[in-house]
Amino acid sequence: MSRKYIIFRAEWNEEEGAENRLLAHTGAITDILAEHFDSSDRPLPSPGYRLREFHRVEQFFDRQFPNASTHTRIGDWEVTRVEKYAPETMSEFEAIVVCYCRYAPVITPLEPMPKIQVSEELQELQSIDRRRDIAPR
Repeated sequence: MSRKYIIFRAEWNEEEGAENRLLAHTGAITDILAEHFDSSDRPLPSPGYRLREFHRVEQFFDRQFPNASTHTRIGDWEVTRVEKYAPETMSEFEAIVVCYCRYAPVITPLEPMPKIQVSEELQELQSIDRRRDIAPR
């Protein structure tokens, strides 16, 4: 299995959507749209691939995970070209991939995400934590 670091970034001259690419801590605009660490054997993204957007629809949120996304959709950023770089020496990654994207809005439906599955062991730990929170002190 190979590890790939995939960076999705706006094309150098892309101004559209800039208001949605602000860094929270400085307010500066970034060109990086997303980063993926991929250990699968799936093919690399190619021109035409679109990033997915994640949304939280209030009426569908899970009390156990109140800030988790509830829906996803095919997004407005479309890959236009892909560059693949192989490290010269031993590296954590087999390849570093840069996917350049253009802002090309599309109307796509929101699709519900699968419910988060929690193991029995984690459920038991959460139950213990809740009992501690309500126990008299």
